[in-house]
Amino acid sequence: MRKLTLWLFVWFLGTSSWTAFTQIRDWSIDNDGKRKFRYMHGDPTNTRWYELDNQLTVFISVNKAEPRVETAIAVRAGSKHDPETNTGLAHYLEHMLFKGTDKFGTRNYTEEKKYLDEIENLYEKYNHTTDPEKRKQIYHQIDSISNIAAKVAIPNEYDKMVSAIGATGTNAYTSFEQTVYVNNIPTNEMERWLKIEGERFRAPVLRLFHTELEAVYEEKNISLDNDNRRVNEVMLANLFKNHHYGTQTTIGTVEHLKNPSLSKIKEYFQKYYVPNNMAIIISGDVDPAATMDLIEKNFGWMTPKPIEPYKFKPEDPITSPIVKTVSGPDAESVLLGFRLPGIGKDDYYGLTFIDALLSNSTAGLIDLNLVQQQKVLSAASFIWDLQDYSIHFLQGKPRKGQDLAEVSKLLLDQLEKIKQGQFEERLMKAVLKNMMIERTRSFLENKGRIYALVDAYTSGRGWENYLATYDYMQRYNKDKIMEIAKKYYGQNYVMVIKKNGPKDEIVKVPKPEITPLPVNREEQSRFTAEIFEKTPAAIKPEFINYKTDIVTDKTQKGIPILYKKNDENNLFNLYYIFDLGKNHDKKLAFAIKYLEYLGSGTMSAEQFKMKMYELACDFGVSSTDDQSYVYLRGPEDSFEEALKLFEGLLANPKPDEAALKNLVEGELKRRTDLKLNKGAILQQAMMNYAAYGSKSPFTDILKAEELKTLTAAELITKIKQLTTFQHRILYFGQNSVEKVRDYMNKYHQTPATLTPLPKATTYVRQDMTNPSVIFVNYEMVQAELLWVYKSKDYTPELVPTVSMYNEYFGSGMSSVVFQTIREAKALAYSTRSVFRIPTKKEDPFYNIAYVGTQADKMNDAFNAMEELLNGMPLVEKNYQIAKASLKNQLETNRIIREDVLLNFENAKKLGLDYDIREKIYAALDGMRLNDIHKFQEEYVSKKPYTLLVLGSKDRVDMKKLNQYGKVTVLTLEEVFGY
Repeated sequence: MRKLTLWLFVWFLGTSSWTAFTQIRDWSIDNDGKRKFRYMHGDPTNTRWYELDNQLTVFISVNKAEPRVETAIAVRAGSKHDPETNTGLAHYLEHMLFKGTDKFGTRNYTEEKKYLDEIENLYEKYNHTTDPEKRKQIYHQIDSISNIAAKVAIPNEYDKMVSAIGATGTNAYTSFEQTVYVNNIPTNEMERWLKIEGERFRAPVLRLFHTELEAVYEEKNISLDNDNRRVNEVMLANLFKNHHYGTQTTIGTVEHLKNPSLSKIKEYFQKYYVPNNMAIIISGDVDPAATMDLIEKNFGWMTPKPIEPYKFKPEDPITSPIVKTVSGPDAESVLLGFRLPGIGKDDYYGLTFIDALLSNSTAGLIDLNLVQQQKVLSAASFIWDLQDYSIHFLQGKPRKGQDLAEVSKLLLDQLEKIKQGQFEERLMKAVLKNMMIERTRSFLENKGRIYALVDAYTSGRGWENYLATYDYMQRYNKDKIMEIAKKYYGQNYVMVIKKNGPKDEIVKVPKPEITPLPVNREEQSRFTAEIFEKTPAAIKPEFINYKTDIVTDKTQKGIPILYKKNDENNLFNLYYIFDLGKNHDKKLAFAIKYLEYLGSGTMSAEQFKMKMYELACDFGVSSTDDQSYVYLRGPEDSFEEALKLFEGLLANPKPDEAALKNLVEGELKRRTDLKLNKGAILQQAMMNYAAYGSKSPFTDILKAEELKTLTAAELITKIKQLTTFQHRILYFGQNSVEKVRDYMNKYHQTPATLTPLPKATTYVRQDMTNPSVIFVNYEMVQAELLWVYKSKDYTPELVPTVSMYNEYFGSGMSSVVFQTIREAKALAYSTRSVFRIPTKKEDPFYNIAYVGTQADKMNDAFNAMEELLNGMPLVEKNYQIAKASLKNQLETNRIIREDVLLNFENAKKLGLDYDIREKIYAALDGMRLNDIHKFQEEYVSKKPYTLLVLGSKDRVDMKKLNQYGKVTVLTLEEVFGY
């Protein structure tokens, strides 16, 4: 294709519509010495696009920042391609791609295959049987034969192999139009990784199917417990009456989950997992030519096949609002959805512009008119980009006593302002500038590049059009945006009202009878043995030397400056850090929240945020229990002006009594909503209650009556006093340390003598001397169990052993806990056990184990975790794999950029003046499995744990809990303290 000429681009500016994917940028062709590749001029990621003879697409982006590589294998097929009679196939298959092939995952495939074929046939028979008793008999046969087949299977061989080569983030995900498999691997492990992946996709075997199916059941039941997911399903079902976006779900219907077909899953794989429908996407420290040699060697065997395009009946127009209601235990909200043209279609980039004008987290109409002015508790706008249609969502949560109809009207009013042109041209320019800055930030990380490339490939949008997004958006003026808004936004929306109340009737996936499978921990296939035989030369680790990697200075008033140069781009990050938090002054913590709603000098809060947004800078303040943070970031050419503005806000905030009143009312509503969030109930409220009892840092907050008596004057005083306390400055950017010092001397307003920090409130941690149970009732299908035990006080000498123990026992997919509870016994979708290292030297270690399971499997899940905590299996091969994984990670992980400064801050909290990773690495070679066993026996086994249980009192077996220890049933008011 030829490049778009200037006159053609000008012509686009004057047209009312344009053809999808018309390019502003074009590809060029080069040669790496062996093969041709394409690239885009001006591509900040320097991505090369290769194509094998079999039409497999390969994207390679070189990034030398650290010796690791982010990888994705993307398939342009997802749940919209599932047959209507077998929904959930794409997602099933994603799970099964971790089970191995005829070469790994088994010690005797010939013997195993006889049973697998029989299991497949039994499932087909099961699916065509309606009599409940006969179905039960067939499933019993499936379970029995599966147990026989499992005796020659080797679970988790894939996870063990990638773990051994130092992979992290091993996972996969399925959505409407894509299935993607991800890993992050060391640079020197490219050869072994590609050999594993080439084999993985060659001939996957659907072994251990019914236990993995149970994991999918768990995932489905988790989604049924998630009010937001249910809202989304209702939304999509009403936006799309014909298209699979709405007529079926990614996980699948309950009926189809209960009637899976291995034959149909195989057909799906053979149809869509072909090279002309797949891409290997790599970003990191790689040699492209050498990498392509390995890809051709391991994926050249694939054969292309024609892919039949997805066909659908176009949706009928929505002519009046469709209103639906969902009821459940979580907080109330409203979601509006507009059905729009698909990604890259007519007006697509104009609609993207409208979304950013509405909500960009800082200066959009929703941000300033609704959130900043506190007319709603929270609100946002976002778009789901899909091939055939896109969806524009408007979301809002009400303030106390506010009707959801009012929230929806306020959201729609902001769209009306776009239609009427009630926004400034400068906001359009600022949107483009900020989006470009945000892309620069995301492309610093390999993961950011990977997800952008995956999106460009699987959506059919193309990398050239992805990179040209801002070129396209620059063609829009205010009149054109108004025209597009009037065209697409009227009464054509679906509104889903999420009410707080009894959950709508839900049909959960029932628990099948499953016999636990043998784990075969000692077994290893020949393929895996070959993978482990050839190890690449190790990469020399690099640890931080705080004395040489950080430049220190101070202002003329003696405030410390910690400095690191940014040699990659023109962005800066500035932090002020105060060892002063809620435990020191609860009113100061609230004053910091208040600052978000204040203006400075002659500017209102809205004007201040708009000015910062125009500078492409963002700022924030936050307070934890023991620290407060102030940060400012953006492009270096905005640094001085943004710093001057921000210092003015800190020194001279404008009091606003109305904003304070709204903030207090909003805070009380947020607290009420938090008590409806099951994640907050278990991980925050119950955890703190277990650690401290009824008085904890979590519960010791300003009470409602205290909040209501606060005045703007006293909070303004607190804000102005902030920079009078001892603190330090962290800077990462392009300015020299001398220049930073000069800026600080000029603008950072502090007294000649800083105020010492006030004494913090001390909270007493509970010693756990007897087994006990804390139960909180919550209406849900699942039950969540959390074992908590307070161990010894922090000592850095124990950290190497703790790190190795966590890697082996319970922190990943190849760990003992995951293999046993999920893979072998199918008792949970999510499970883990971690001996948690504290963040402060004054705090103790805690051992924390978790299982999320169906309530009717709670007893079995409880017993399984108890057995592991009290008697860890000792498998030398698994230990060596875990050790190799941890060693690989330490050799290749790099702490870079501003993270060096933040890492130093974290080390100081632990009383360290060195990078603790160096001590872990030095200890690994001398560490043995027996050391891990001794650690487990001394610190984990047979301890008097406090067991936290969150679930429905009508589903949880309370008698079982009483057998463990004294059960305390607490209310939400008791664990939250209000």
